[in-house]
Amino acid sequence: MPRYASETTVSVEKSRIEIERTLARYGADAFAYFAEANRAMVAFRMADRQIKFVLTLPERNLPEFTHHSRGPRTAEAALTSWEQACRQRWRALALVIKAKLEAVAAGITTIEDEFLAHTLLPDGSTVGEWAKPQLNEAYQLGHMPTTLLLAAPAGEA
Repeated sequence: MPRYASETTVSVEKSRIEIERTLARYGADAFAYFAEANRAMVAFRMADRQIKFVLTLPERNLPEFTHHSRGPRTAEAALTSWEQACRQRWRALALVIKAKLEAVAAGITTIEDEFLAHTLLPDGSTVGEWAKPQLNEAYQLGHMPTTLLLAAPAGEA
């Protein structure tokens, strides 16, 4: 099955701008964007929640970009193939964010439920990053923890 937007011609920049406009249209009152070699981040504030999506981008030197069935690709062809993969991921992120916001607007779900895993905690991590180890442990042990795994507030012990 082909990936969503696997042949898109929409640039990364246009997808990022579309995400920002979509967020503003649905009530986000702050927006941030960050990019480095193999990942990008989109963060925003909505309904008094700070939310962050980290988009992992592919390594440029992966064989899926540098080679094809007949052997090595030219440097230009490899770059074109890698850029296509980046455009695809940005289109998918735009789709996910738009779908979540529309589900909230339609009353199907809530901001908290749709964006819970991506909601920032006071230490800068997300709820998903915080909860994954605890969820894995609960499944391995076959039962829920008997005590809360939250740290005590500062000054209390």
